[in-house]
Amino acid sequence: MTSLWPRGGLWRHPDFLKLWSAETISQFGSQISQLALPLVAILILDASTFEVAALGVVEFLPFILFTLPAGVWVDRLPRRPILIAGDFGRAALLVSIPIAYVADVLTLWQLFAVGFLVGICTVFFDVAYQSYLPALVERNHIIEGNSKFEISRSSAQISGPGIAGLLVQIFTAPYAILVDAISFLGSGLFVLGIRKHEERLPATNVDREKSSLWTELKEGLRFVLGNPNLRAQAGSTATSNFFSNVVFAVFLVFIVRELDLSPGIIGIVFSAGGAGSLVAAFTARRLWNRFGIGPTTIAVGMLTGPANLLLAFAPTGNAAVPFLVISLLTTGFGIATYNIIQVSYRQAICPLRLQGRMNSVMRFVVWGTIPFGALAGGALGSWVGLRETIAIGAIGGGLAFLWILFSPQRHLREMPEPVEDEPTTTELGAGIPGVGDPLSPAGGA
Repeated sequence: MTSLWPRGGLWRHPDFLKLWSAETISQFGSQISQLALPLVAILILDASTFEVAALGVVEFLPFILFTLPAGVWVDRLPRRPILIAGDFGRAALLVSIPIAYVADVLTLWQLFAVGFLVGICTVFFDVAYQSYLPALVERNHIIEGNSKFEISRSSAQISGPGIAGLLVQIFTAPYAILVDAISFLGSGLFVLGIRKHEERLPATNVDREKSSLWTELKEGLRFVLGNPNLRAQAGSTATSNFFSNVVFAVFLVFIVRELDLSPGIIGIVFSAGGAGSLVAAFTARRLWNRFGIGPTTIAVGMLTGPANLLLAFAPTGNAAVPFLVISLLTTGFGIATYNIIQVSYRQAICPLRLQGRMNSVMRFVVWGTIPFGALAGGALGSWVGLRETIAIGAIGGGLAFLWILFSPQRHLREMPEPVEDEPTTTELGAGIPGVGDPLSPAGGA
């Protein structure tokens, strides 16, 4: 009898399947809270516009404040327990909201506290799972693993908001958050079931008993900023994130007030971006094998600028839908393909002992531009107009690929071997601004 279960690659890797299941459940659950948490503030607590915006800021703050130290701790400690603690911690925090609602003691301050603490757990979970994958699977399966993670993320983006809206409508927002809490509990149980022994990571040459968090963090900074390909990747992604958020900051206002689209049509349009990401999840490995890492990264990076520019020329009314769908399909495909290849590349070249710090430094740099892009988009939208702001964001984001084009990565075709570096104490400050020699101009941004 022929088995219906696929035989190749990671489909026969039970520990990876548990990690993938955990991440899939977590992705779908998070879609619920992203909608339900602000709806609790709006519908249950009658929060003002400023208070709702402040809740969003509070939820994002941990990604600025804790990403870098999280990388050090992820490298100091086993990654699997961090994943479990992150999941169970988020479950416990979120379940406090429906409990407080039933007891009639729910306040906006509790939402702020839960949003902030859940953000901290997410920071540690995200850094740990990106660092855990290379220890769990063989190097030649890293791209496949990231592609499967992208399938989960894209699927959640496509169907998650609809499921979340239905749950909120049927059960009300606080009880919808209870479903998210249960999802994190299930995710933690899957990670708990992983059986592969996590080998103890070798210590750095710096005496761990005498080293400080900053000393170890400098080693991660030096690894990223001292590698021209990682510098280019960080610069490209940070630039793209900044200008993408210039566009996103005004996008909803634009399609509601200028294009006059209904909520139902808006939902369909947003699903298009997730569909593009899903296509990328199935094709990224084939593109990389066919054209190489550098050329593929440059090509998909060149897609996003013209695609976003298409938004600025969309006509009013339902005639705008083809413009929006083509734009979001293209940007979703380009961004997801870029992410799969670039995350896999940096995981493949980084020694296991530095995975946490490398991932945290990259995430800090590339996510650090997001709030500034959103602020710039809001300001530009008020000063020069919505279409003009989208055009500015599209043109700026369309130039992000130049970081890769003018780096050695443009020639890279095959996945390289890990970088073997064992820096000494005196080397740790090299290449960091204010510590030793200054960076070359390529390290700019």
